[in-house]
Amino acid sequence: MLEWSLKDKSARHHISKSERGKREDTLTTKIELDAIYAVSEDVVSREIEGELIIVPLVAGIGSMDDELYTMNDTGRAIWKGLDGKKTLRTLVGELSSQFDAAPEEIRKDAVGLLEELLKRKMVVEKK
Repeated sequence: MLEWSLKDKSARHHISKSERGKREDTLTTKIELDAIYAVSEDVVSREIEGELIIVPLVAGIGSMDDELYTMNDTGRAIWKGLDGKKTLRTLVGELSSQFDAAPEEIRKDAVGLLEELLKRKMVVEKK
């Protein structure tokens, strides 16, 4: 089973796959498997000592100003695949070969994390 999480470095906010369904402020945008998604130009990410750090560059990204975010290994693999060139369906296929999980579980995890990232304006859909 895959698990993803996104948290700010202050540990004030932590969203995990299991908590996402309990939130009242869920995103209503439908995630399309054949759409292409990319990391927003309003954030930068760096890997430092094996940890992915995401830094908002403008106010309004994430849930509070000037926060740093990190992801676990599963979230990091999904994040790195959001290159603005391949569809979400292709990314899910690639992740299926990397992780020991059912393709449907990987699809659900990728869609769940993508919903959070889109809501926080950390990822955009390419047109």
